[in-house]
Amino acid sequence: MTSTLMIFSLMFTLGLLGLTFRRTHLLSALLCLEGMMLAIFISFSLWVLQMNSENFSSPPLLLLTFSACEASVGLALLVATTRTHGSDRINTLNLLQC
Repeated sequence: MTSTLMIFSLMFTLGLLGLTFRRTHLLSALLCLEGMMLAIFISFSLWVLQMNSENFSSPPLLLLTFSACEASVGLALLVATTRTHGSDRINTLNLLQC
């Protein structure tokens, strides 16, 4: 295992652990998801560079586009949740209530 692969695997694992164990605020969960997506994007881009193929150059950009869309939807949900509930704490959210 190369050192770059180990670093980006560790980044993804730390984002996953942060998402699993530190789920108190919606903003912290969104930041962990963004860190995981960034680790996937960078490792996928490095994999494409190591392959020296131009056929696989567009999937990392497509992944980055979906990551930006996910971030914008997450921030919109954060604003809507904060306006309706007054806080972004996940414990105060009741999904069964409209």
